Amino acid sequence: MNIALIGYGRMGHEIGEAALKRGHVIKIIIDEINTADLNPLNFKEVDVAIEFSVPGSAFRNITKCFEMRVPVVSGTTGWLHDYDKAARLCIENGTSFIHSANFSIGVNIFFRLNSDLAGLIERYEDYKPSIEEIHHVRKLDAPSGTAITLAKAITTHHSQYRGWISGEPAAANMVPLHSVREGNVPGTHIVAWSSEIDTIVIRHEAKSRKGFALGAVIAAEYISGRKGVFTMDDVLGF
Repeated sequence: MNIALIGYGRMGHEIGEAALKRGHVIKIIIDEINTADLNPLNFKEVDVAIEFSVPGSAFRNITKCFEMRVPVVSGTTGWLHDYDKAARLCIENGTSFIHSANFSIGVNIFFRLNSDLAGLIERYEDYKPSIEEIHHVRKLDAPSGTAITLAKAITTHHSQYRGWISGEPAAANMVPLHSVREGNVPGTHIVAWSSEIDTIVIRHEAKSRKGFALGAVIAAEYISGRKGVFTMDDVLGF
């Protein structure tokens, strides 16, 4: 499979290494210094693009790929107000698309556990949720996209909660999120449900970025040759 990497920061480098280990070819790398190379001439032999850029350019990068009928795997967060437009353009151009806040296989299993736990605990009103996410000091966005995904799942599966809030006391129907930036932590997410009697905790702790990178490559393998808009649930068969 010929892969285009769009965005070549730490994650881009990890994804490149993971793709090569699985026998794929990195056909082209697009970064901030060569954005003009994202064009039909350079992408004519590309089977799939993996996009980990920045919020300000993600939608433009993704839609340019769709116009060239190139499938896209995107892990960039902070642009999702345009997600529905991107999904529509994907369908209109007859290609494929998958976006995830986190491509780690372990995190996506964690997402499923979080959703199931929220549904199971709904009938027990004494339990109140909270989410904490811990990342390295270079991570600028807070809360993380993964933490927001966890909070949104709680609001979907537990009827008491209507949304989430970060950095201030939460109302009774809001899920509180707390962000910590320290050291070189790749990513830790903790969901706790507390009552006066006890606390139930589920936790995912990444040991490196390798899990995120491998999951993105597996997602690329899945959508290459398919048409439509997919999620990591599709990739993992949930």
